[in-house]
Amino acid sequence: MAFLQDKLLFSVFLVFCMTVLVSSARNRRYTPPSVTHLTDLFPHVPITDGFSNFFGASNTQLTGNGSMATLALNKSSGSGLASKNKYYYGFFSAAIKLPSGLSSGVVVAFYLSNADVFPHNHDEIDIELLGHDKRNDWIFQTNIYANGSVSTGREEKFYLWFDPTAEHHQYSILWNSHHIVFLVDNVPVRELPRNSAVFPSKPMSVYATIWDGSEWATHGGKYPVNYKNAPFIASFADMEMSGCVSNPTAGSGGWSCSKNNPSNLDPVEGQEFATLSKQQVMAMDWARSKLMVYSYCKDTSRFKVLPPECK
Repeated sequence: MAFLQDKLLFSVFLVFCMTVLVSSARNRRYTPPSVTHLTDLFPHVPITDGFSNFFGASNTQLTGNGSMATLALNKSSGSGLASKNKYYYGFFSAAIKLPSGLSSGVVVAFYLSNADVFPHNHDEIDIELLGHDKRNDWIFQTNIYANGSVSTGREEKFYLWFDPTAEHHQYSILWNSHHIVFLVDNVPVRELPRNSAVFPSKPMSVYATIWDGSEWATHGGKYPVNYKNAPFIASFADMEMSGCVSNPTAGSGGWSCSKNNPSNLDPVEGQEFATLSKQQVMAMDWARSKLMVYSYCKDTSRFKVLPPECK
């Protein structure tokens, strides 16, 4: 009996040690490689100039003369902002500080979409920050839809190399005719080339939101939002939207695109934005090797035949 008790205690101790090691690995803080700070190249857009209320106006507060917004989620509602303009290609960025404390089921998002105009064949380029339970860090999820391919999203998930609740960090999207690039603090973490089977092709609005993703966000919905911890508050600042502003072309049914960038840098047609630099490629390899925890290209249970861009 004593032997069995000792064996049981040892097993419990071993499980505890493994849990601590896994937790430590997930919470390890890395020093990222040096990269060009694309966010320094484009102007900040005052939230009061660039955005309107999308939903949950009572949970939205503007500070800093309209340069910063806090978006709250409580039991009554989430909240969100939508850009006043629609964009066709460009560089889009937000400095975001995430809610602190236990936040399972909470989703903070910065994304582009045209579902309001094309409900049956819409495009999306998503940055979604998924709240954590007591065992996990926040998850940085990227996803892309094109022409209504809502059943075949292209998700990739990453841990972050910093505490995203301690201060603002920059989350960015570069979208042009060459590729889509997702960046965190200017470090590229994912690139999708133009020749992908899924590539957004229609003008989109920019959104900043916080909402209840209990059904899926944390371990597939295992851990829903606990409103005892509400309100959950996300802060958005340093908004950047540089590229093309789209307006309907009278009588043609198409779109014309005018540049909306006072600098001489052009994320749409500029050759410096057509490909990643060697430095950026090395930084992306670093992020993907150390921090990526899920890629649709490795999910053979979901995709019996992998999408063509995975080959």
